[in-house]
Amino acid sequence: MASVHPTALVDRQAELDDDVEVGPYAIVGPRVRIGGGSSIGAHTVVSGRTTIGRNNRVFPHAAIGGVPQDKKYAGEDTALAIGDGNTIREFCTINIGTAQGGGLTRIGADNWIMAYVHVAHDCRVGDHCILANAVTLAGHVELGDWVILGGLAAVHQFCRVGSHAMAGGGTILVQDLPPFVICNGNPAAAHGLNSEGLKRRGFSAESIAALRRAYKTVYKEGLTAAAASEHLLQAAAQAADAAAELRLLADFVRTSKRGIVR
Repeated sequence: MASVHPTALVDRQAELDDDVEVGPYAIVGPRVRIGGGSSIGAHTVVSGRTTIGRNNRVFPHAAIGGVPQDKKYAGEDTALAIGDGNTIREFCTINIGTAQGGGLTRIGADNWIMAYVHVAHDCRVGDHCILANAVTLAGHVELGDWVILGGLAAVHQFCRVGSHAMAGGGTILVQDLPPFVICNGNPAAAHGLNSEGLKRRGFSAESIAALRRAYKTVYKEGLTAAAASEHLLQAAAQAADAAAELRLLADFVRTSKRGIVR
Protein backbone atom coordinates (compact mmCIF):
# COMPACT_ATOMS: atom_id res chain seq x y z
CA MET A 1 0.00 0.00 0.00
CA ALA A 2 0.97 3.65 -0.31
CA SER A 3 3.34 5.10 2.26
CA VAL A 4 1.46 7.99 3.88
CA HIS A 5 3.01 9.99 6.72
CA PRO A 6 0.82 9.98 9.85
CA THR A 7 0.39 13.75 9.68
CA ALA A 8 -0.74 13.78 6.05
CA LEU A 9 -4.44 14.06 5.15
CA VAL A 10 -5.40 11.78 2.26
CA ASP A 11 -9.09 11.60 1.40
CA ARG A 12 -10.51 8.07 1.38
CA GLN A 13 -11.72 8.55 -2.17
CA ALA A 14 -8.28 9.45 -3.51
CA GLU A 15 -6.63 6.72 -5.59
CA LEU A 16 -2.98 6.10 -4.81
CA ASP A 17 -0.93 3.26 -6.29
CA ASP A 18 0.84 0.97 -3.85
CA ASP A 19 4.28 2.58 -4.00
CA VAL A 20 3.24 6.23 -3.77
CA GLU A 21 4.83 8.27 -0.96
CA VAL A 22 3.02 11.16 0.74
CA GLY A 23 5.10 13.35 3.04
CA PRO A 24 4.34 15.10 6.33
CA TYR A 25 1.35 17.45 6.46
CA ALA A 26 0.54 16.97 2.78
CA ILE A 27 -3.13 17.09 1.71
CA VAL A 28 -4.56 14.92 -1.08
CA GLY A 29 -8.14 15.55 -2.16
CA PRO A 30 -10.92 13.10 -3.02
CA ARG A 31 -10.67 13.34 -6.82
CA VAL A 32 -6.94 12.80 -7.07
CA ARG A 33 -5.25 9.85 -8.78
CA ILE A 34 -1.50 9.31 -8.30
CA GLY A 35 0.52 6.71 -10.18
CA GLY A 36 3.15 4.35 -8.86
CA GLY A 37 6.61 5.57 -7.92
CA SER A 38 5.45 9.15 -7.37
CA SER A 39 6.22 11.12 -4.24
CA ILE A 40 4.32 14.07 -2.77
CA GLY A 41 6.44 16.37 -0.62
CA ALA A 42 5.74 17.77 2.81
CA HIS A 43 3.01 20.42 3.05
CA THR A 44 2.03 19.94 -0.60
CA VAL A 45 -1.66 20.24 -1.52
CA VAL A 46 -3.02 18.15 -4.39
CA SER A 47 -6.66 18.98 -5.08
CA GLY A 48 -9.25 19.15 -7.84
CA ARG A 49 -9.84 16.45 -10.45
CA THR A 50 -6.15 15.79 -10.82
CA THR A 51 -4.33 12.83 -12.33
CA ILE A 52 -0.60 12.46 -11.70
CA GLY A 53 1.22 9.71 -13.58
CA ARG A 54 4.08 7.46 -12.56
CA ASN A 55 7.47 8.37 -11.13
CA ASN A 56 6.80 12.04 -10.50
CA ARG A 57 8.55 13.93 -7.72
CA VAL A 58 6.58 16.80 -6.21
CA PHE A 59 8.63 18.78 -3.71
CA PRO A 60 7.38 20.52 -0.53
CA HIS A 61 4.78 23.29 -0.53
CA ALA A 62 3.60 22.84 -4.12
CA ALA A 63 -0.09 23.51 -4.85
CA ILE A 64 -1.30 21.15 -7.56
CA GLY A 65 -4.80 21.16 -9.02
CA GLY A 66 -6.07 24.40 -7.52
CA VAL A 67 -8.92 26.36 -9.07
CA PRO A 68 -8.03 28.76 -11.91
CA GLN A 69 -7.08 32.37 -11.28
CA ASP A 70 -9.81 33.37 -13.70
CA LYS A 71 -12.83 35.46 -12.73
CA LYS A 72 -14.95 33.59 -15.28
CA TYR A 73 -14.45 30.30 -13.46
CA ALA A 74 -17.66 29.32 -11.68
CA GLY A 75 -16.87 25.89 -10.31
CA GLU A 76 -17.13 23.90 -13.54
CA ASP A 77 -15.92 20.30 -13.47
CA THR A 78 -12.50 20.73 -15.05
CA ALA A 79 -9.25 18.84 -14.66
CA LEU A 80 -5.47 18.66 -14.55
CA ALA A 81 -3.46 15.81 -16.10
CA ILE A 82 0.25 15.35 -15.39
CA GLY A 83 2.24 12.66 -17.20
CA ASP A 84 5.15 10.51 -16.03
CA GLY A 85 8.62 11.28 -14.78
CA ASN A 86 8.21 14.97 -14.00
CA THR A 87 10.08 16.89 -11.33
CA ILE A 88 8.01 19.68 -9.75
CA ARG A 89 10.00 21.71 -7.27
CA GLU A 90 9.07 23.76 -4.22
CA PHE A 91 6.15 26.22 -4.22
CA CYS A 92 5.01 25.50 -7.78
CA THR A 93 1.35 26.22 -8.56
CA ILE A 94 -0.47 24.33 -11.31
CA ASN A 95 -4.18 24.99 -11.89
CA ILE A 96 -7.00 22.96 -13.38
CA GLY A 97 -8.60 24.07 -16.65
CA THR A 98 -11.66 26.16 -17.44
CA ALA A 99 -14.74 25.38 -19.47
CA GLN A 100 -13.80 28.13 -21.94
CA GLY A 101 -10.39 26.55 -22.52
CA GLY A 102 -11.47 22.97 -23.06
CA GLY A 103 -11.59 22.01 -19.40
CA LEU A 104 -8.08 20.57 -19.09
CA THR A 105 -4.59 21.70 -18.11
CA ARG A 106 -2.05 19.16 -19.34
CA ILE A 107 1.62 18.60 -18.55
CA GLY A 108 3.49 15.91 -20.46
CA ALA A 109 6.38 13.69 -19.37
CA ASP A 110 9.95 14.15 -18.16
CA ASN A 111 9.67 17.87 -17.52
CA TRP A 112 11.89 19.74 -15.08
CA ILE A 113 9.77 22.41 -13.38
CA MET A 114 11.77 24.47 -10.92
CA ALA A 115 10.74 26.36 -7.79
CA TYR A 116 7.93 28.94 -7.86
CA VAL A 117 6.83 28.15 -11.41
CA HIS A 118 3.19 28.94 -12.16
CA VAL A 119 1.28 26.98 -14.82
CA ALA A 120 -2.14 28.57 -15.28
CA HIS A 121 -5.44 27.11 -16.43
CA ASP A 122 -5.72 25.39 -19.80
CA CYS A 123 -1.98 25.36 -20.49
CA ARG A 124 -0.45 22.58 -22.55
CA VAL A 125 3.14 21.68 -21.71
CA GLY A 126 4.87 19.07 -23.87
CA ASP A 127 7.64 16.64 -22.92
CA HIS A 128 11.24 17.23 -21.79
CA CYS A 129 10.72 20.93 -21.05
CA ILE A 130 12.77 22.93 -18.55
CA LEU A 131 11.00 25.78 -16.76
CA ALA A 132 13.54 27.57 -14.56
CA ASN A 133 12.77 29.29 -11.27
CA ALA A 134 9.72 31.59 -11.19
CA VAL A 135 8.68 31.06 -14.81
CA THR A 136 5.06 32.14 -15.26
CA LEU A 137 2.71 30.70 -17.88
CA ALA A 138 -0.56 32.60 -18.23
CA GLY A 139 -3.77 30.85 -19.25
CA HIS A 140 -4.01 28.87 -22.49
CA VAL A 141 -0.26 28.88 -23.15
CA GLU A 142 1.11 26.01 -25.26
CA LEU A 143 4.69 24.73 -25.04
CA GLY A 144 6.05 22.16 -27.46
CA ASP A 145 8.62 19.49 -26.55
CA TRP A 146 12.14 20.32 -25.35
CA VAL A 147 11.30 23.98 -24.63
CA ILE A 148 13.61 25.84 -22.23
CA LEU A 149 12.43 28.99 -20.42
CA GLY A 150 14.97 30.84 -18.29
CA GLY A 151 14.31 32.07 -14.79
CA LEU A 152 11.60 34.73 -14.36
CA ALA A 153 10.45 34.39 -17.98
CA ALA A 154 6.75 35.09 -18.49
CA VAL A 155 4.47 34.00 -21.32
CA HIS A 156 1.32 35.98 -22.19
CA GLN A 157 -2.00 34.14 -22.37
CA PHE A 158 -2.75 32.27 -25.61
CA CYS A 159 0.88 32.40 -26.75
CA ARG A 160 2.65 29.35 -28.15
CA VAL A 161 6.29 28.31 -27.83
CA GLY A 162 7.45 25.82 -30.44
CA SER A 163 9.47 22.68 -29.84
CA HIS A 164 13.21 23.10 -29.16
CA ALA A 165 12.80 26.87 -28.67
CA MET A 166 14.56 28.70 -25.85
CA ALA A 167 13.90 31.97 -24.02
CA GLY A 168 16.50 33.61 -21.81
CA GLY A 169 15.96 34.61 -18.20
CA GLY A 170 13.55 37.47 -17.67
CA THR A 171 12.11 37.27 -21.17
CA ILE A 172 8.57 38.55 -21.69
CA LEU A 173 6.79 36.70 -24.48
CA VAL A 174 3.70 38.42 -25.86
CA GLN A 175 3.86 36.70 -29.26
CA ASP A 176 4.48 33.16 -30.46
CA LEU A 177 8.06 31.87 -30.39
CA PRO A 178 8.67 29.54 -33.37
CA PRO A 179 10.30 26.12 -33.02
CA PHE A 180 14.12 25.99 -32.85
CA VAL A 181 14.49 29.74 -32.17
CA ILE A 182 16.29 31.49 -29.30
CA CYS A 183 14.93 34.75 -27.93
CA ASN A 184 15.55 37.15 -25.09
CA GLY A 185 14.40 40.50 -23.72
CA ASN A 186 11.32 42.59 -22.96
CA PRO A 187 9.71 42.58 -25.38
CA ALA A 188 11.30 39.40 -26.67
CA ALA A 189 13.47 39.52 -29.78
CA ALA A 190 14.79 36.57 -31.79
CA HIS A 191 18.53 35.89 -31.62
CA GLY A 192 19.13 32.97 -33.93
CA LEU A 193 18.75 29.21 -34.03
CA ASN A 194 19.03 27.00 -30.95
CA SER A 195 21.82 25.11 -32.67
CA GLU A 196 23.64 24.02 -29.52
CA GLY A 197 20.48 22.48 -28.12
CA LEU A 198 19.81 20.70 -31.40
CA LYS A 199 23.34 19.25 -31.41
CA ARG A 200 22.86 17.92 -27.89
CA ARG A 201 19.64 16.21 -28.98
CA GLY A 202 21.25 14.44 -31.90
CA PHE A 203 20.20 16.56 -34.86
CA SER A 204 22.47 15.99 -37.83
CA ALA A 205 24.73 18.71 -39.23
CA GLU A 206 22.64 18.66 -42.41
CA SER A 207 19.41 19.22 -40.49
CA ILE A 208 20.89 22.08 -38.50
CA ALA A 209 22.21 23.70 -41.67
CA ALA A 210 18.75 23.43 -43.26
CA LEU A 211 17.20 25.03 -40.19
CA ARG A 212 19.75 27.85 -40.30
CA ARG A 213 18.65 28.58 -43.85
CA ALA A 214 15.02 28.40 -42.69
CA TYR A 215 15.74 30.93 -39.95
CA LYS A 216 17.13 33.32 -42.54
CA THR A 217 14.02 32.83 -44.65
CA VAL A 218 11.75 33.79 -41.77
CA TYR A 219 13.85 36.53 -40.20
CA LYS A 220 16.25 38.00 -42.76
CA GLU A 221 14.45 38.18 -46.10
CA GLY A 222 11.62 40.56 -45.26
CA LEU A 223 8.88 38.08 -46.14
CA THR A 224 5.38 37.98 -44.72
CA ALA A 225 4.54 35.03 -42.52
CA ALA A 226 2.50 33.45 -45.31
CA ALA A 227 5.27 33.87 -47.88
CA ALA A 228 7.94 32.57 -45.49
CA SER A 229 5.79 29.54 -44.70
CA GLU A 230 5.42 28.77 -48.41
CA HIS A 231 9.17 29.01 -48.94
CA LEU A 232 9.77 26.63 -46.03
CA LEU A 233 7.35 24.07 -47.46
CA GLN A 234 9.16 24.24 -50.79
CA ALA A 235 12.48 23.70 -48.99
CA ALA A 236 11.02 20.75 -47.07
CA ALA A 237 10.16 19.03 -50.34
CA GLN A 238 13.85 19.07 -51.26
CA ALA A 239 15.45 18.41 -47.85
CA ALA A 240 15.03 14.80 -46.82
CA ASP A 241 17.04 15.14 -43.61
CA ALA A 242 15.08 18.09 -42.24
CA ALA A 243 11.73 17.78 -44.02
CA ALA A 244 9.72 17.15 -40.83
CA GLU A 245 11.40 20.02 -38.98
CA LEU A 246 10.88 22.45 -41.85
CA ARG A 247 7.20 21.52 -42.11
CA LEU A 248 6.84 21.98 -38.35
CA LEU A 249 8.33 25.46 -38.58
CA ALA A 250 6.26 26.35 -41.65
CA ASP A 251 3.01 25.24 -40.02
CA PHE A 252 3.80 27.11 -36.81
CA VAL A 253 4.49 30.38 -38.65
CA ARG A 254 1.44 29.96 -40.88
CA THR A 255 -0.98 29.26 -38.03
CA SER A 256 0.25 31.90 -35.57
CA LYS A 257 -2.63 34.07 -34.37
CA ARG A 258 -0.60 36.46 -32.23
CA GLY A 259 2.25 36.90 -34.69
CA ILE A 260 5.74 35.55 -34.12
CA VAL A 261 8.59 36.98 -32.08
CA ARG A 262 10.79 38.99 -34.41
